[in-house]
Amino acid sequence: MTDPSQSRFPFASQQAIPALGQQVLDYWIDGWQRTILFWDVLRQRSNLYYAQKEKAVPNVLSFDAELVLDARTFERPANYLLVRVKPPEGVVIDPKKRPFVVVDPRAGHGPGIGGFKADSELGMAMRAGHPSYFVGFTPDPMPGQTIEDIMRAEAVFLEKVIELHPDADGKPCVIGNCQAGWAVMMVAATRPELFGPVIIPGSPLSYWAGVEGENPMRYTGGLAGGSWLTALTSDLGNGKFDGGNLVANFENLNPANTLWTKNYDLWRQVDTEGSRFLEFEKWWGGHVNLNAEEMQWIVDQLFVGNKLATAEIVTGDGERIDLRNIRSPIICFCSKGDNITPPQQALGWIVDLYGKDDDIRACGQTIVYAIHESVGHLGIFVGGGIARKEHQEFASNIDLIDVLPPGLYEAVMTPKTGDVANPELVTGDWIVRFEPRTLDDVRAIVHPDPENERRFAAVQRVSEINLGLYRTLFQPFVQASINEQTSEWLHQLNAAELPIELFSDRNPLMRQVARLAEQVREQRRPVSPDNPLLQWQAMLSDGIIAALDGYRDLRDGTMEQIFLAIYSSPLLQALVGLRSSDETPRPRPGMEPERIAFIERRIAELKARVAVGGAREAAIRSLVYIGMAGPGVDERAFNELRSIRAGQGGLTLEEFKRILREQFFSLLLDRDAALAAIPKMLPADPVVRTAMLDAIRRTVESVGAATGDRAERLARVEELFAAAESGAAGSGKAGA
Repeated sequence: MTDPSQSRFPFASQQAIPALGQQVLDYWIDGWQRTILFWDVLRQRSNLYYAQKEKAVPNVLSFDAELVLDARTFERPANYLLVRVKPPEGVVIDPKKRPFVVVDPRAGHGPGIGGFKADSELGMAMRAGHPSYFVGFTPDPMPGQTIEDIMRAEAVFLEKVIELHPDADGKPCVIGNCQAGWAVMMVAATRPELFGPVIIPGSPLSYWAGVEGENPMRYTGGLAGGSWLTALTSDLGNGKFDGGNLVANFENLNPANTLWTKNYDLWRQVDTEGSRFLEFEKWWGGHVNLNAEEMQWIVDQLFVGNKLATAEIVTGDGERIDLRNIRSPIICFCSKGDNITPPQQALGWIVDLYGKDDDIRACGQTIVYAIHESVGHLGIFVGGGIARKEHQEFASNIDLIDVLPPGLYEAVMTPKTGDVANPELVTGDWIVRFEPRTLDDVRAIVHPDPENERRFAAVQRVSEINLGLYRTLFQPFVQASINEQTSEWLHQLNAAELPIELFSDRNPLMRQVARLAEQVREQRRPVSPDNPLLQWQAMLSDGIIAALDGYRDLRDGTMEQIFLAIYSSPLLQALVGLRSSDETPRPRPGMEPERIAFIERRIAELKARVAVGGAREAAIRSLVYIGMAGPGVDERAFNELRSIRAGQGGLTLEEFKRILREQFFSLLLDRDAALAAIPKMLPADPVVRTAMLDAIRRTVESVGAATGDRAERLARVEELFAAAESGAAGSGKAGA
């Protein structure tokens, strides 16, 4: 390629051009070169898109994997697959550890984001020694496929994983990212025996929740008049819902990034950003489809109906999906910087389901939440820093999470510094502690509001009316005018698809761009970093971003005001059948008589067994009693206890969990009686008792010297052990 400065100014030397003119020329050359390279990256993106589409199972996993089960071959087929992920070189898997199963979201994008990088959910699980599996999907659903078919397939997948790991110390830990989170929770509610801990990062479970002025996406359904538009879109797709429409909804939240920043940053740093851009777009632009039935169910039952959090969904077999049936710990990971699944939508289901803190314990549930301060929605799954902190800590401490006593906790992570006590008991660079929380703590985050409930209940009823009108008056004509060919034409004109077509090699002009890009790379002339026109460029970009952000804020504020004006209307609410006397328009599930009877029987059993047990029960009861006074359960205490348990060749994790829960409830129901029984449960051998007490002290002091209530409770336990010694001595004299 000819040097532009020589061709345009053949008679001028470098010295003859004034400094400012030279700077303008350098910037002009650099700008055109960057533009050509930018176009070439877009060309590569388009070609990558079509290459992915030609694959039978396109994905973005960075690990090798082998197929285990293909749900397309099941009696009720679904386009889901289970694969075993092969560990990278140098990573050793412990077959005794529980397997991890990562389920990716089918929310418009293709599979693989859970293993997108070495530092990812799958990567951290394998580094912690866990066998790992991945649940992905093909681009097109099976004919007639429903959400319940997917639930059945995922249950079969877990049965197979359990079968493959009969010696694992615990049931599989299942991670459901975003949309996959609510799907996994539904399976866990109907098949609780298949699950170990369930981790749901960025997963919406309460779709009406949010804060006015901050979460505008939840208003979309109401402003569109409900789910009739979903039905229309599926009809125009000839029975399929184009995932590109879902991606467009996400992109619409941040027009500055969608319309400017993403492409501007690539153009500005095209020499170094091309590979990163293509890596991400390989996933972000790899759209998948859903059946019309699937998408309509999701919108009606979840987005508009918000029925999952109040146990209103009933399967075709007549089974009610009640999240209170989940017996495994649930870990909700969300972020204040997430505008797709804000903390209110990730945590609101807890206060929807439970009225009192004791209700959580009565159901035997353990719920843990962790809130990041700033990371965005995608960062929860793909952020390297998030993987090395939160996901690493979850994977490393999954057994601790599994045995936590029932209740509500917050995962608090602090850096491991040089002055921490017993750093050898800490895995990774962070210390995780699970601190007890109350429902009031969650309410302070979620801000439940009866008036907000009434507005969205009105949306639900308006949606039902409009959907019925569409299906009666318009749907037959739309379906009669659409066939496979017309739906494909409409797909190609989609805003997410058309740019891909224009910038691909299918456009003859782009082949010229590829040749020009090669010449530019050979004669690249980056502008000097101190060129003043770069400052002007940055100022112009900042102005465009500010203008687009201003448009977004105005749009979102206007949408919110319109929504509030329409759906706060007492007249509209009355017209759709909402009574003003209703405190809340949604039913809150109560305790069924069978569940109440079960709890009463269980309480009677625990009280009857308060003095039953031996040395193990006494030691665990003592530790639970001391731990209930502290700020939370620290990983160091559990790791110390784990080493003691391993040294004795003792309990399995499941046995330990059962005993710990029994001792926890014994203390909760009648603390005085439970403590008074400890001396009778201790062994007669003083050497064994001394060793037990030393192990208890080491466990308690693994986080530092015991102070305050913990010190007082430790002293009380020491007194109980001393009482046992006195009792043993008295028994010896009596028998002499």
